[in-house]
Amino acid sequence: MHKIFEISPQAFQEKTISDILDNEYKLSLDGESARLITTCREYLDKMIENHDEPVYGVTTGFGALHDRIIGKDQLNRLQKNLVMSHACGTGREVRDDIIKLMLLFKIHALSLGKSGVQMKTVERLKDMFNEGVYPVVFEQGSLGASGDLSPLAHLVLPLIGLGEVRYRGKKYNSADINEKMGWPLIELQSKEGLALLNGTQFMSAHGFYVLHKARKLLRAADVISAISLEAFDGRYEPFKEELHNLRPHKGQQEVASFIRRILEGSEIIKQEKKNVQDPYSFRCIPQVHGATADAIEHAAKTIMTEINSVTDNPTIFPEEDMVLSGGNFHGQALALVFDYMTIALAELGSISERRVYRLISGQRKLPEFLIANPGLNSGFMLPQYTAAAIVSQNKQLATPASVDSIPSSNEQEDHVSMGANAATKLLTVAENLEKILAIELLSAGQAIEFRRPLRSSDYIENVLSELRKEIPFVDNDRVMYTEIEKSAEFIRNYNFPD
Repeated sequence: MHKIFEISPQAFQEKTISDILDNEYKLSLDGESARLITTCREYLDKMIENHDEPVYGVTTGFGALHDRIIGKDQLNRLQKNLVMSHACGTGREVRDDIIKLMLLFKIHALSLGKSGVQMKTVERLKDMFNEGVYPVVFEQGSLGASGDLSPLAHLVLPLIGLGEVRYRGKKYNSADINEKMGWPLIELQSKEGLALLNGTQFMSAHGFYVLHKARKLLRAADVISAISLEAFDGRYEPFKEELHNLRPHKGQQEVASFIRRILEGSEIIKQEKKNVQDPYSFRCIPQVHGATADAIEHAAKTIMTEINSVTDNPTIFPEEDMVLSGGNFHGQALALVFDYMTIALAELGSISERRVYRLISGQRKLPEFLIANPGLNSGFMLPQYTAAAIVSQNKQLATPASVDSIPSSNEQEDHVSMGANAATKLLTVAENLEKILAIELLSAGQAIEFRRPLRSSDYIENVLSELRKEIPFVDNDRVMYTEIEKSAEFIRNYNFPD
């Protein structure tokens, strides 16, 4: 039997969201959320009935059409037209993991009772989450400014029987799934289409997904770099606590401390070193990895604040008898931290590739390209090529999206964040980083075998033992792309202990 998580007005914690996803919770709405949603909707209905003044998006058109007054008998049609006309996405389809987050975050935002939606609208989104019905949403189309208009339009098309969904791995017309589930169409009421489309859930879902992935990749990078350090016969001194206390950046200190801990008991690190100093890619692991760690934590605060915010427009305050039109949908805060995190993750890949290059270069008594009979065998020559190509792509993708803006809606929306583009390229860079680290792990695991019979620490030997169950030592040339994928899968699935 599935566990139930009650959506309430309380702020989500990062761990709460992870628990909902990891444990496949079903959602319900608690009494306070239901009350807030109902109260807000009732207030909006009364306001429309008793006031003749125009209210943006409720009794007017949208964007540059904000001064076009809509008759009360057409308000429902206005909202349906909005959803249909804004479903203009294109490009790759967004993965179900991120669609699930979009649904969760939209439900949570609407449950705060400031958007004026019907209870049955929120209930339908909840049903879609619970039943694993994931609307087909496309990556391209949002400017990240009037919210994620186009992707969110695709997210809610099934409510009115349009668009497509994925259900249990297959794609269906929304109308067919609605019939299968016994779900009647939702007749959107005044302001509902705008409440559903305005919002930053496309951006914030990507942000949370990458945040979760980035934390794991950072831990993997720390462990893999320690294996590379051992394989390269690197020095221990750059990781000593006394050094990092003099430059107390939190991330730097934590990375140095972790690597000291996982190297404890290593015979390799303790042996006398003939090299006085290591290259930066080894010596500066705490400083580079630590800076990325700090960037991730900075981004996490912004992402979690956004998830727990009301980001549609206009915003309704029943208790204050007030409807405010503002700009909480603008994605600048997310766009900036996504660009920051993109750069930080790209740098993890950049320093990783440099360690790979050192391992295959024939230095410190390691064979060229980490293979017997180099010349006859190319060994690990080409995995480094691949890593270099991916690193180069990441550098290109690290160009900030947030510095760009193209006006839209006849100049009414004259500054946009491009946060959605920042979000999708952040995801690509994170996926690329996983591949680069997979190549480093593959190379370091190969190189350390040339230090035998010396052993590394128990921690590292345990990692290597598990890796060897999937990827054997390379004696002679073999097809390598499968080994890289196995290494990437190992990083995805292995739980690197703290």
